[in-house]
Amino acid sequence: MAHELDGRRVAILATDGVEEAEYTEPRAAVEQAGARVELVSLKPGQIQAVKHQDKSNTYPVERTIDEVNPDEYDAMLLPGGVANPDHLRANQQAVRFVKAFVDAGKPVGAICHGPWLLVEADALRGGRTVTSWPSLQTDIVNAGGNWVDEQVVVDNGLVTSRKPDDLKAFNTKIVEEFCEGRHEGQAAG
Repeated sequence: MAHELDGRRVAILATDGVEEAEYTEPRAAVEQAGARVELVSLKPGQIQAVKHQDKSNTYPVERTIDEVNPDEYDAMLLPGGVANPDHLRANQQAVRFVKAFVDAGKPVGAICHGPWLLVEADALRGGRTVTSWPSLQTDIVNAGGNWVDEQVVVDNGLVTSRKPDDLKAFNTKIVEEFCEGRHEGQAAG
């Protein structure tokens, strides 16, 4: 099972304020499964991760949003942290990047506050079922999604989880969905 993602490329879209465990643990899971992973961010250099509200480690940006094309990747990860997705959803290139994955039926994993990018990319319309950090419930429902309070939810290639405590289940499901590849019915209704 260590090579089920061989030959697959995964983009992790993140910036300053990313919740460290939600970046490092899913990255390690898909890399251990054989995927080539790149941290895509808004600017070159490093991003500042956090453990809840406290600064933790920094991580090198491998590519910037203006250097990438969604066609280069097979799947996407959207880690949380409060500030990370809030900054990303204000950047139209980042939102278009996410929307391109959803529209193409490529698998996307989003945890905690990461689903804010799915809201902004209009990816939940038509009743897509997702979970997230509880404070996003109203945003998800207003965007046309169906919010549930579950450890991990899979909806036709879209994998969502609530918080760092759910990472084990989230990581298992993202590897499974990334292995399956494109999902024809994933594009928002």
